[in-house]
Amino acid sequence: MTTIPPASPASSIPSLTYNQTVRGITEFIEVAIHTILYVRQVYPAELFIRRKKYDTPVFQSRHPALNAYISGAVKALGEELVNGNLDKVVIVIKNKEEKALERFMFSVENMIQVEKFDKDISVEGAMSSLALGQYFRSFLVKLSMIEAQLGQRYLGDDVSFAILMELKDDMKPSLPVGSKEPPPWIPADQQHTTSGASEDAELHVVRAVSTGIINLSLVVQESDIKLGLDSDTERSRLEKGKNRVP
Repeated sequence: MTTIPPASPASSIPSLTYNQTVRGITEFIEVAIHTILYVRQVYPAELFIRRKKYDTPVFQSRHPALNAYISGAVKALGEELVNGNLDKVVIVIKNKEEKALERFMFSVENMIQVEKFDKDISVEGAMSSLALGQYFRSFLVKLSMIEAQLGQRYLGDDVSFAILMELKDDMKPSLPVGSKEPPPWIPADQQHTTSGASEDAELHVVRAVSTGIINLSLVVQESDIKLGLDSDTERSRLEKGKNRVP
């Protein structure tokens, strides 16, 4: 007689380690940056290829130089995250005058302090890697439908973007691991940063996750400049409607 063993209880699923959480968040941010560039049409759709990540469709750039810029920035911010220095990652979309139109802001919060020699040990009470992947999936689904919050607004032909890193307590970027070269960051334009946003900017919450180790949230900010452009566009549309011959 054979018996079927009981299914493993959920409690037997190992919880995340500190380093796993850092790797998971940095990998997700890289995927999210590609997604943002695609859904906000910073580059033509033909530049992207459809892939699958976290069990959901995503779009990845096929341009080598763009991919190198994104992966290099993500690697550097990952080094700040593992040291507990990172506060925010900002993807700013700007116009040809270098004025911020939208800011996609990833905020991180370290919930526990972990010694270097313990960063590969599972943290009691933290979520599992599987659960974190499911949260990342929900982030990406929300991002893919972001126009429902921001509206189908035309940002213009001459838009560009930049990746900004904001550290805690005005800290300076760390030296790259194993390198004596200066950090691959330059000071950001003040009006591109979160502190440079106008009081008239509008904020939209996308998603948040509490891992038990490092918490992550994503919000989108529409600048007063973009909102002013949208108002002008809508006013022009209404004026055209009034002047239309019945």
